[in-house]
This record gives sequence, structure tokens and C-alpha cells, in this order.
Amino acid sequence: MDNRDTDEKTPLLGNHAGKRSSPVSVFEGRWTACISILVAESLERMAFYGITCNLVLVLNGNLFYWNATQASQALLLFMGITYLVSPFGGWIADALFGKFFTIVSSMVLYLFGMLFFSLTTYSVRDTLCGDLLPVAVDDCLFPNGTLKPNVSCNQDVRYCVPAVISGLVIIGVGVGTVKANITPFGADQVKDRGPEATRRFFNWFYWCINLGAIVSLGVISYIQQNISFFIGYVIPTVCIGISFLVFLCSRRAFINKRPDGSAFTEMTKIIAYSCCSRAHKQTQNGHSNENLVGYSSPRKLGLLDASKVSNGGRFADEKVDDVRALLKIIPVFFALIPYWTVYFQMQTTYVLQSLHLRIPEFFNNTGLNSSSNSTQTQTHLVPAAWLTMFDAILILILIPLKDKVIDPLLKKRGILPSSLRRIAFGMFFVMCSAVAAGILESKRLEIVQEKKIINQTIGNNVYFAADLSIWWQILQYVLIGVSEIFASIAGLEFAYSAAPKSMQSAIMGLFFFFSGIGSFVGIGLLELVSLKGIGWMSSKTDFGNINNCNLNYYFFLLAGIQGLTLLLFIIVSVKYDKQRASSSYVKTRELKN
Repeated sequence: MDNRDTDEKTPLLGNHAGKRSSPVSVFEGRWTACISILVAESLERMAFYGITCNLVLVLNGNLFYWNATQASQALLLFMGITYLVSPFGGWIADALFGKFFTIVSSMVLYLFGMLFFSLTTYSVRDTLCGDLLPVAVDDCLFPNGTLKPNVSCNQDVRYCVPAVISGLVIIGVGVGTVKANITPFGADQVKDRGPEATRRFFNWFYWCINLGAIVSLGVISYIQQNISFFIGYVIPTVCIGISFLVFLCSRRAFINKRPDGSAFTEMTKIIAYSCCSRAHKQTQNGHSNENLVGYSSPRKLGLLDASKVSNGGRFADEKVDDVRALLKIIPVFFALIPYWTVYFQMQTTYVLQSLHLRIPEFFNNTGLNSSSNSTQTQTHLVPAAWLTMFDAILILILIPLKDKVIDPLLKKRGILPSSLRRIAFGMFFVMCSAVAAGILESKRLEIVQEKKIINQTIGNNVYFAADLSIWWQILQYVLIGVSEIFASIAGLEFAYSAAPKSMQSAIMGLFFFFSGIGSFVGIGLLELVSLKGIGWMSSKTDFGNINNCNLNYYFFLLAGIQGLTLLLFIIVSVKYDKQRASSSYVKTRELKN
């Protein structure tokens, strides 16, 4: 790659466009850039899922002593931060430093956070976390997980809260900034090749995300649960380090646009000017026209119309129209909030449910105990996080099938569903997942009430599980995987294609921002159902044992909220499709005239 110090490195429409035939592949000449981004993203996802896959288990165990609700809320907090900072990360890239430099810098922050968090699981963590609890939590409990009488035990005995939260926040900011920029940065490499190239890139981008997830969930989660939490967190740290090097070393292969201003900045200025201008004009009109007889008010302008140059404002008409188009898309993102709330249960309350079902043994390792000269058997259980792999494996299988077979066939017959219809299908399947989880939890609680309980050691922690196989959870994970293929991929495609070109980075950031709101809604709902007056998750004295809770009610509540939102979304999406079709028709007629 030679010298490219123009306004855009490697112009999207090359100088030799007219001197060559159409490329054999939509990715011809862009393979190095695309593969580097996909490899870097796979490794970054390995690091991300290495943090999240067993976070509930490690916080809920005898390293930190957080109860079930607190551990779940910590993960939801982390997930929420990673998504909420996305618009800010996009703004930094677009307005100040460019996508490449912003991604590289955030990966450095990401790496620092991973190193910091890993140390909280190592022997030197006393320096970061302070002294251990004066009374061991195990001494406070009976074998069935209930609190012993006449023992002074603080019910909120969370250890290392400041260090854990600080580490998660640092990582979350790094993850969110990478997330906000690497997706549009990858699309920038192929967007001059047309919408088909963009669609295929998003499909393979999502495929690589799930490849990284499978490797992380398959290997790293096993190491964390059965060998060492510290080693299990060092490996993701190495992954993000390699991802950083791959991305940095591929710099010359990338199409790297210089920062030319943020759409968020422009959007904020237009909205602020319109609101202030409207309020000022209403005040003036009220004073000047109140005594005029027979006065008829002029044609009312829309909220943003006052900022147009054609109406005496300061901003170009097309810029204002772009902001209006973006604001029309936001209701779709609002409707997706409950979807993300249910989706994030996959790594929180679904994992809590897994820990209280019968988990099969992976293998037994029998050896000689050197201190007592006796035989010792070490049992390795199947990692509870492996259930999440059914979601990822399903996506790995179905995305190539969808990309190569299903989509071309539906497109040829003219029945390929729109992005909004696919999102609606995704909402339906995620609702079914919550229903399946609620039904399973109801059955699990029935078995617990019948005293069919087994003690199983997971990550050096004893859990009191119902004698019901964990494999019954497969259905709810498969349903979430199917929903992800419809809702998440279609959501990315909709966010990138529905927005005006000047607002594509802003709309991508807003897509992730509303996903983060879904995570924080999950935190609020967990806190709500933990109140004594409700009591579905109020059993806080047993440090993770949900046998005295009603998690099934919580799952049914989520399903009900998602069902109502699905109905609302169908109404909103139909209205949006009609508006977009009408707008396209008007523009076509104007061009013909």
C-alpha cells in the first residue's frame, strides 16, 4: 500500500474505476483489511466472553461472597456500560481522532483493565481489596444454605467491591469504544462495493464474533471453573493484547478516513437551535399579535424546520432533513430495549439457573495426595457457561447457511423480509426463550420442594441443585440464538442502512446505546423483584442459593413485557415502513419531474 495522504486514505472510488472490469468478489482488493478486522474482533470477543462467561460464578463464590442478585447486577452493570459509552466513543472517533486511532487507544485501556481485574483473583489481591472478612461465610450457613442462628454475619458481605467495580468500568469503557467504531470501520472497507458487500460483511463479522465466543466459552470457561480463575482471566488478557497487535500491524491495509466532524455534534446543535428558536418565536408572536384583530397565524413549521436556511435558520436544509430521518428511527430502538433486557439474562439469571441444576461430570482425575499419602479424586464438571455455546454454535452454523442459501433464495423469489420484520421475528423468539426458562424454573422448584436436592461443587463453591439435568436449558439457549440471527444482525443492518450517510456513525452508536439501556433495565427489574414486598429474589442470606426464590415469576414477567413490546413494535415498524415508502415515492417523482 503506497502513499495515501489524501483527505481519505484509499479513496472509496479509486482512480482506476473505469479502467478495470468488475471485481470477481465484492471483497477483491480488501481481503487483508477485512480479514485483519475479523481476526482482531474474534480475539477481542474471546477476551470479552472470557470476562463475562463466569463473572456471576466468580463473584458469587468464596473469592468475593456476592449474593446471586448482586453478582447478576454486576454483570448487567458491565454490559450496560459497554453499550452506553458507544455513542461517546463514536463521537471521539468522528470529531477528534478518527476510527483507527480511537480503536487502538481503547484497546490499550481495555488491556489495562483486564490486567487490573485479573489481579483481583490472584493472591496479591489483598493489596487491592483489603483484608478478608473476619468471619468466613461458610461458617454462617447450614449445609442447606440457610443462615445459622446466633452467628453474627452481615448479610451484605461483598468483598473487594471498589476494585471489582473499577476494573469492570475500565474494561467496559474500552469495550464500548471498540464496539462503537470497529463495526462501521469494517463497513468502511467495503461500502463502495454496494449494499450487498455491506450485508455480507456484517454477516461474516457477526460470524467471527460468535467464533470468538465459542472458543472463549469452550476453553476459557472450563479453565476458570475447574482449574483456576486467575489463569482463566490471564488468557483473555493475552487475547486482547494479540488483537491490539493484529489491528495495529494492519494499519497500512485499511481505508482510514480522517475525522471530519461528528454527526452527534451537528445533531445536538440543530435540535438545540430549533428548540430555542421555537420558544423565542412563540414568545415574540404572543406579544406582537395578541392585540391584532383578524390576525391569522402563518403555516406552522415542524420542530426542526426553524433551523433550516430556507426558513431563516442556520443549517443546510439537507442536514436538518438528515436529523429528522434519524429521529424517526429512534422509536424502533426504544422498542428493542426489552429484547436486550431478556437477551442479557443468558449470562446472568440463566447461569444462576444452570448452577442449580444437575451438571454432569466431565472427567474424574484420581491422584495421590502427597501430604496424607491417600488417594484423592478431583471431579471436573461440565462448565455451566457451556450452555451459552448452543447460542453461538447455532449462529455459526446458520449464518453461512443464511448468507449463501436462504437469503439468495428468498431474494430471488422477492420474499426476503425487511430488516424490521426480521427484528420482530427475533423479538418473538426471545419471548419464547423467557417462557421456556420460566417453565423450567417452575419444574425445578417443584423438585426442590420434593427434597430431591444434590450438592455439587462448582469452582470450589457448593451449590444445592435440583436433581434435574442441566440439558433441559438447551431449548431456551437455542431460542435466544435464533432470535439473535433475526434481531441483532437485522438491527445492525437497519442501523447502518436506514440512516442518512451523514448520520450512519451516530445511528450505530445509538443502536448500542439503547442496548445498554436494556441491560440497566435488567438491573432495575432485579432490584425491584428483590424488594421484601415482592420477594421473588429476596433470599439474600444464602449467597447464591435461589431455591427459596421465585425466579420463574421473573422470567414470566420478562416474557410478558417482551410480548407487549412486540405488539407495539409491529405498529411502529409498519408505520415507519409506510413513511419510508411514501418518502421514496415522492423523491422518485421529483427526480422524474
